[in-house]
Amino acid sequence: MISAKKYRLLVGGAALALCSTLVLAQDAPESLLPPGFDDPAPAPTPAPAPTARPTRAPANPAPASPSGGGSPTVQPIPSGPSVGAAPSAPVGNLPSLDDLENLDLDELDELLGLKPTSDIPPAARRSLAQVGLLSRAEGGLPMASLANQPASIVRASLGGIRGPMVSRWGHIMMRRALASRLAAPSGMNPVEFAALRAQALNRMGEFRAARAIVQDVDTGNWNDPLLDAALDAYIGTADIVGACPAVTLSTGDRDDPQWDLWKSICYAFTGQTARARGNLNSALSKEIAPQIDILLAQRYARAAGGQGAVNLEWDGVDELTPWRFALATALGAEIPEALRDRAGPYYQKVAAVAPMLPLSQKIGGADLAGGQGILSSAAMVDLYSQVMAEGGAGDAAALTASRLREAYVAVESADRMAAIRDLWGGEQRDYGRMVLTAYAAARIAPSEEMADEAPDLIASMLTAGLDADALTWAPYAPQGGEAWALLVLAQPERQNPVSEAQLEDFIGDDESEGQRKSQFLVAGLAGLGRLDGAARDEAVESLGMDIGTGTKWSRLIAKAADVNNPALVAYLAGVGMQGSGWDKMTPRHLYHIVSALNRTGMTAEARMIAAEAVARG
Repeated sequence: MISAKKYRLLVGGAALALCSTLVLAQDAPESLLPPGFDDPAPAPTPAPAPTARPTRAPANPAPASPSGGGSPTVQPIPSGPSVGAAPSAPVGNLPSLDDLENLDLDELDELLGLKPTSDIPPAARRSLAQVGLLSRAEGGLPMASLANQPASIVRASLGGIRGPMVSRWGHIMMRRALASRLAAPSGMNPVEFAALRAQALNRMGEFRAARAIVQDVDTGNWNDPLLDAALDAYIGTADIVGACPAVTLSTGDRDDPQWDLWKSICYAFTGQTARARGNLNSALSKEIAPQIDILLAQRYARAAGGQGAVNLEWDGVDELTPWRFALATALGAEIPEALRDRAGPYYQKVAAVAPMLPLSQKIGGADLAGGQGILSSAAMVDLYSQVMAEGGAGDAAALTASRLREAYVAVESADRMAAIRDLWGGEQRDYGRMVLTAYAAARIAPSEEMADEAPDLIASMLTAGLDADALTWAPYAPQGGEAWALLVLAQPERQNPVSEAQLEDFIGDDESEGQRKSQFLVAGLAGLGRLDGAARDEAVESLGMDIGTGTKWSRLIAKAADVNNPALVAYLAGVGMQGSGWDKMTPRHLYHIVSALNRTGMTAEARMIAAEAVARG
């Protein structure tokens, strides 16, 4: 209960606080924001600044006192309200005693005007003129790429990124485009633009990049979509405390169990350990969330105050969630192996880049993360080098590390090639292993004896963009073979177009399902401008392809290329590469993606995507 004295103070404080030009004419993409977010609320009208009021001189001024004595000069009292008098407030606006007793401390602070709105001093706050990580000098896209573009198309493009890309190089291109330091499109709030990009990165599994994007916006400027994207990114990186500035400053109407647990954790890390303990004990008794979620939050919060340990009871838990995985990972708590084995790709990709996890768990997701573009070839090699350095023996990761070492240091090329084949596996090889062996493949000297291995070695090298090393195999890549096809797509420049006879040789030997490799080769060459009109028409007809028919998406990406806008082309290309595998990609989509990227100066990405399509088709 609140004492009468405290109540009078609260009521008095409450009273004081209460008174103190690519838009299409038709079929434009529909806004993806919820109703009410399209038109921002008008800014409140600022109160007029106080003006100085001249003081009228007295009618009969007192004569000046002679120096050295006399009565003191009395300053006239200005007219107006008494200094320090509290402004009056309607009694009906004051909270009742029952209301005050039921107020949460956050609500009370907000009522009294004590809750801060920003955690950054005014002099240190950052402009929203451009938001992102990569400047143009660091490999990012031009800052003003989208400044004059319609918000509706950008919004629809970013909202269309719903999951992983079929192309590793497409993923890498999208991460670069989303992380670039850009100005917001015309008519779009910069905070909304940051939120859309962070959400797209989260859906791609790029939680570290998403976290960096949201951290480039001052917390006091966040809106609800950016807060949602930030929380997903912080969970994906197991950085629970990193979200505390936003959690403590938020004035939204969130009312879900996870949010309440998060607030309690943040209370503990801001020194309010008793408050955190009370809230979490109440949450446990009221069963506002599954017991394991609350126990994990209790252990995390108690880590801040040096209190007693909390026993985690996993019995009866039959599902792993991102919240549970993040808290357990941050705490170093052991997750039952049965739960980890049933976990989906999300957890494998998160584990592969989590610095606090043991190598045994990180290695388990390395192939998937590498194949999708989250991990580079060099990063994968580093992981297995750590396994080798730890001296583990007998398990699968140690065997892989040993074979990878042989792929690099064996004296004979044949022995190195044998190790590389072992790493690739059988016929249904994991593409992530092709990424792992990229630099080892580049160490194999081209020779006639190794000519049969050329297609796979070249495909492996191109996963890391080693096109110069791949081109050294050109003398051993017979015309019309797969190695030749990869090289004519990957070479930086080509003076002469591919002939009809060369295409016919490749198509005639193509045994892929539905001759998908041939279709992708034709689409890629056409998109890069390396196929003359007659050869293209003949190949399209013989393969029964359709790459010229226009769709709304193809018209948009073509117009973006017409105005030389690489950022918008990249976003639209990302929409066209959604899918679980290359069997979901059509030659028509590939043609428009490669053509638009090539026309806007992203020729390197266009070449690598086209070559990857043939290698994985």
